[in-house]
Amino acid sequence: MRFICFRDQAGLVQSGWIYEDKIGLVKGSIFDEYQRMEADIPLAEVDLLTPVQPGKIICVGRNYAAHAAEHDAEVPEYPLIFLKPPSSVIGPGETILLPPQSQQVEHEGELAVVVGKRGRWLQPDEAMKIVFGYTIANDVTARDLQRKDGQWTRGKGFDTFCPVGPWIDTDFNPVDSMLSVYVNEDLRQMAPTRDMVFPISTLLVYISSIMTLEPGDLILTGTPAGVSPLVPGDVVSVSIERLGELRNPVGKEPRR
Repeated sequence: MRFICFRDQAGLVQSGWIYEDKIGLVKGSIFDEYQRMEADIPLAEVDLLTPVQPGKIICVGRNYAAHAAEHDAEVPEYPLIFLKPPSSVIGPGETILLPPQSQQVEHEGELAVVVGKRGRWLQPDEAMKIVFGYTIANDVTARDLQRKDGQWTRGKGFDTFCPVGPWIDTDFNPVDSMLSVYVNEDLRQMAPTRDMVFPISTLLVYISSIMTLEPGDLILTGTPAGVSPLVPGDVVSVSIERLGELRNPVGKEPRR
C-alpha cells in the first residue's frame, strides 16, 4: 500500500492512500489507528508533499563501497551514521536551494526506511518488524563544507537538503532494486540496493543500540558512486525500481 500527504485543490493538507490513479483519505495516524476512505480523488489533481514529518533523520555514510572509493575513503568497519535536521526535509517538486556559503553542492540518491514502531536494542530476528515502509530520499550535501569542517552537520544540514517522497510504500521489497539518479537527462548514479555494505536489518540493530527509534523516523541507507555537483536550473530525479521517482528542481538561495 502507498501512503501520501498531499495538498488538495482547496489548499487543504490531507493524508491519503493510493489505489491505481485515485486517492482515498486516511483518517487517523498511519503509525497507530487509521481508517481508509474510498479512493475517489484523482491523483493528477493534487500536489504531493513529503509523506512523513520525521522526528529525526539518521543517515548512513559510505554504505556503498564504490562511493567510498570515489572519495578515497575506506569502507567503515561499523555503520558510519550521522544526522540531518528535520528542517532540511522538502517534498516532491519543491526546490533544492543552493546556499551562498557553498560552491559545491551534490546530489546523493538513497533508499529511505520509514520506522513504524518504537525500538531500542533490537535483535537481528526482530529488527525488520519495526519497519513501516520505504520511500526515496536525496541526501543533498555541500561537499566543500563537509570536507572543510571534518564533521558533517553543516554540509548536510541546510534547509531543503533532504527531499523525501513521493510516498511511503509498505509492500516494497528492498533487497534488490536498481537505484538511479538523473540530473536533467544525464545519468549520474546507478546501483542495485544489494550493493549496500550493511543491509537494513544490520543498520536497525546498530542504530537502535545507540538511540531509540520512533514512529516516523527516517533512515537513509547510503548512496552509490556517481555523486556530482548541482547548479541552478537542474532537475534531479531519484528513482528506485518498483518504488517510484522523486523529482526536485534546483535553485539558488539569495544571499541575505
